[in-house]
Amino acid sequence: MTSSERVRTGLTAAVQGGDSPLSAADRLCQACVELLDVDGAAISLVHEGTTRGTFGSSNALSRRLDAYQFIYGEGPCLDAVQTRAPVLAEDLTDTGERRWPAFTPSVVEAGVHAIFALPVVVASDSVGALDLFRHGAGPLSTDALSGGLLAARLASLPVLDLITEVNLRAAKGVEEGAQPDPWDQLESLERVEIYQATGFLIAQLNDSTCDDPASANAPTNSSTARDALVRLRGRAFATGQTASEVSWEILDGRLSIDADGEWRLRGSAGDSGDTRRRGTQ
Repeated sequence: MTSSERVRTGLTAAVQGGDSPLSAADRLCQACVELLDVDGAAISLVHEGTTRGTFGSSNALSRRLDAYQFIYGEGPCLDAVQTRAPVLAEDLTDTGERRWPAFTPSVVEAGVHAIFALPVVVASDSVGALDLFRHGAGPLSTDALSGGLLAARLASLPVLDLITEVNLRAAKGVEEGAQPDPWDQLESLERVEIYQATGFLIAQLNDSTCDDPASANAPTNSSTARDALVRLRGRAFATGQTASEVSWEILDGRLSIDADGEWRLRGSAGDSGDTRRRGTQ
């Protein structure tokens, strides 16, 4: 068996089996690490220019690096989806590499110096990307790039499997809660905690302006939601956390925001009281 045949066989086998689509996506990412000379892999799905979450990853670091693209709103995955073409960053420390000024420093700080994002297409729509990470700088070999492109095509299969499960469930008339819901697998994909925390922030900001007659009865609108999400992302950037980590602090009642946009931690003396900064936690 040739090297290319071994890669094709290994990647194809990774997405086969009768278990959950999410498990298949994880196995595909792990197979990429084993077969393509990379140190990490993650499948990120994108909707309307924003990463919706990590659907499959080889390890915790790969999942965290993907989360940075959500925090900063930039990165190779988003570019690969927009252009429908591979985005290859062979050396993130190269002085000429200026595509992602916010994303790149965090990734390099995490010890990753090369990223290769390959678009994932479902029914002719570019819905995400397979991100391959490497600690050392340098290009992918021709065989590794070919294998990565195959893996990106195979990455669409777990998503289609999930949709099939949902459709079969509906056709059978399965009641909610009667059987394990396949959409539960996508809790991390939808970043539920982030959108819940955004709602908390909207409520806190509205409560803080309730003494203003002009704003007390104003309905929450999309611009308010966008502002809350921007603030949450900014907090994550400033403290070196992921957006999910900040969200859990908000949902647990340990972190709140006041009318002036100041973050307050439980037990702080009138200010944020938080000494964490990006790169120091």
